[in-house]
Amino acid sequence: MWGFSDDFYLLALAVLLDLVVGEPPARIHPTVWIGRTVSRADRLSPREGWRGLLAGALMVLVITALWGGAAYFAALGLREAHSLAYILVGAALLKTTFAVKMLHQAAAKVGRLLAQDNLAQVRANMSSLVSRDTTQLTPEQAASATVESVSENMSDSFIGPWLAFALFGLPGAVAYRAVNTLDSMIGYHGVYEYLGKAAARLDDLLNLAPARLSGALLVAASFVLPGLSGAGAWRIMKRDRSRTQSPNAGWTMSGMAGALGVQLEKVSLQGGYRLGDPARTLEPRDITKSIQSMYLVAALGLALALGLTYLRDGLF
Repeated sequence: MWGFSDDFYLLALAVLLDLVVGEPPARIHPTVWIGRTVSRADRLSPREGWRGLLAGALMVLVITALWGGAAYFAALGLREAHSLAYILVGAALLKTTFAVKMLHQAAAKVGRLLAQDNLAQVRANMSSLVSRDTTQLTPEQAASATVESVSENMSDSFIGPWLAFALFGLPGAVAYRAVNTLDSMIGYHGVYEYLGKAAARLDDLLNLAPARLSGALLVAASFVLPGLSGAGAWRIMKRDRSRTQSPNAGWTMSGMAGALGVQLEKVSLQGGYRLGDPARTLEPRDITKSIQSMYLVAALGLALALGLTYLRDGLF
């Protein structure tokens, strides 16, 4: 079709849908359906000891296979029906595995509220970006948490799903999102220490490459965008990338801290960190800069994913 494969156009259309239309309603959102599957399995599963570990491993295996398999057969049926049906419906399905516009909107809203000194609404709106307790956040801590969220989510909100699609097609992107959803719901310490272990470890493994690629793209973007320092991003990323509990989150967060010339800090009994140097106080405009960086990273990542899709289809 016009010199490129169906998957090439499917990915491009899916990104266009995200930027123009945004998220579909929850009642028809596959990621919401995956989350409901996880919730049901969670209620039926033991959480402690080896039984919890085994139940968690089975949850990851069954839920990932279930939704990845459903995507495989949906794609197969659509391909057999017509290439245009595959591109149009497949793009709508692929779009639900990633989010650029939603991340932008959530972060920008916090930035606007901070600029208006509306701290109560800032705290109320932070739950869409972070899982930590937001009730006592100061304005600077809220700005830091927002910049951290934008930075960290570059990897698993869009770069990861795009790479999974480029390498393994629609089933790969859906399976990636299933694992990421499992991790976001049960991949925590405390009550999920055993049940969520498999989900957390597999999510870490799947994001090894996307996180490091996102960090490299962020450094490249920081050399281009005004108000950001590419050299600072590279220096701080090399120094601080391993300071987070996650083996992946520190790459983009430390890179963003260095690019902005600020310190990003999370105060927590479990997994706290300080990234970057406290050269100045974080401001609402830093959120805007992080969003601009996110879009350039997305553009570079999309170009790479489209190139990989083209090569994959040419080879296979």
